[in-house]
Amino acid sequence: MRISSRLAAAAGGVVAAGTALAVGYLVAAVTGGPWPVDAVGVQVIDWAPGPVKDFAVRELGTADRPLLRVGICAVLAIVAAVAGVIGVTRPRTGRRQLVAVGIAAALGLVGLVFAIVSRSAATGVAERLLPAIVTLITAVAAMALVVRSPGGPKATQPDGFDRRRFMLTVSALAVVGTGAFATTRVASFGPGEAVRAKIRIPRPTEAARPLPSGVQVDVPGVSRFVTPNPKFYRVDTLLEVPRIDPADWELRIRGMVNKELRLSLPDLLDRRLIERDITLTCVSNEVGGPYVGNARWIGVPIADVLAEAGVRAGADAVKSTSIDGLTIGTPLSALTDGRDAIFAVAMNGEPLPFEHGFPVRMVVPGLYGYVSATKWIVDFEVTRFQDFSAYWTDRGWAVEAPIKTASRIDVPKGFATIKAGPAIAAGVAWAQHRGIAKVEVQVDDGPWRPAVLATEDTIDTWRQWRFRWTATPGTHKLTVRATDADGFVQTSRSTPPRPDGSSGLHNTVVMVD
Repeated sequence: MRISSRLAAAAGGVVAAGTALAVGYLVAAVTGGPWPVDAVGVQVIDWAPGPVKDFAVRELGTADRPLLRVGICAVLAIVAAVAGVIGVTRPRTGRRQLVAVGIAAALGLVGLVFAIVSRSAATGVAERLLPAIVTLITAVAAMALVVRSPGGPKATQPDGFDRRRFMLTVSALAVVGTGAFATTRVASFGPGEAVRAKIRIPRPTEAARPLPSGVQVDVPGVSRFVTPNPKFYRVDTLLEVPRIDPADWELRIRGMVNKELRLSLPDLLDRRLIERDITLTCVSNEVGGPYVGNARWIGVPIADVLAEAGVRAGADAVKSTSIDGLTIGTPLSALTDGRDAIFAVAMNGEPLPFEHGFPVRMVVPGLYGYVSATKWIVDFEVTRFQDFSAYWTDRGWAVEAPIKTASRIDVPKGFATIKAGPAIAAGVAWAQHRGIAKVEVQVDDGPWRPAVLATEDTIDTWRQWRFRWTATPGTHKLTVRATDADGFVQTSRSTPPRPDGSSGLHNTVVMVD
């Protein structure tokens, strides 16, 4: 068989696999079930060693999801190409064709198995399995068409490869796949922005006070005091954001309680709502990293719900579960000690974005998100730490994780070039639920000098700062440290995020003309 025919056969195998994935993608969009590629991807994330996860979050951020999808699809394409060559290469026998179709079936079965075992936002059996089943059937049928099309009794080419017949078959499959993919991308399936926009958030019973004047330093380049929703960091383990229909959503309160509760979204919206400014931080945040943001949240106090359910003696934890099955363990004391822990329904004046947990998520001041900030929450079990382990603690992270005192230089950026003379540095500091009392800056190896603090909003929000210094020609290093309201001075000892948050001092190097 000539090289050109082998390449055509490989391309035919890839088109067969692509058609199956595109059709499965369409079915997943219609049913709300997991696309087989995403089912595999989520399991890969769950199986990945901790250092690999840490690297992905640190170096790739949210780009790790599309890259993982591309990687999975690339592997599938390679295997499908091999199957196409096997099925079309001379001598073309029924056995070789059966092997090619068998490879396609095996790939489809892998997707089906992962759809069964991996976490998914789909709760019904049909929703979970139908996209994978359709993908499997389409893969087998498409590969069978590809390997049966090259030759035949009327083939006139010297190598028996009927290119016209083959190209017609592959082109038809490509049209089907392209049409399925385009339909998925263009059409609107399941709950969308229109559904979210219809949710009317009542005026909170306790509104947040207006932001005090002076919470934002007047320095270009410093993070905005209130982080806009599109720029708020996102760290989770899902390749596809759950699109939950609020009409079908329910939160179950159970476990060591006197009365089990089942709350719909209207039930929550009819309760006492409070509005609070709260800064969230991800435990994966490196020193000086971007995974911190401040927003104005509206939600139901979790303590109110727990009081109604009645917590039994001996409970010390809550296991909350997302719609995809991810579990988070939170100290019960952090939900009942008076801090503004809430089931949040709104973020910065609008219903929660899908990416940030619509319709309901947890927000707990003072704790890293992996032990408190459950998005797309559906289950809330009062329990004891000794009776369960959560998703992240199973992977080497600490059981309890109060946020560490930290600070960051936003201006000047690293390796920026500035002019000699009066200069300014500025940034943010945070110690949620303790508050920031002081920020200091060190130039090179000089003494620590106090920065000017912006007005404090609350102890649950970050605090901005600015520092004036005289820049002399050469290269200089600026280092920042914060002191919280409990008197704890940010440590200079550098530690990685795992197991309970990074520590160390952020610095930046600048060049002065």
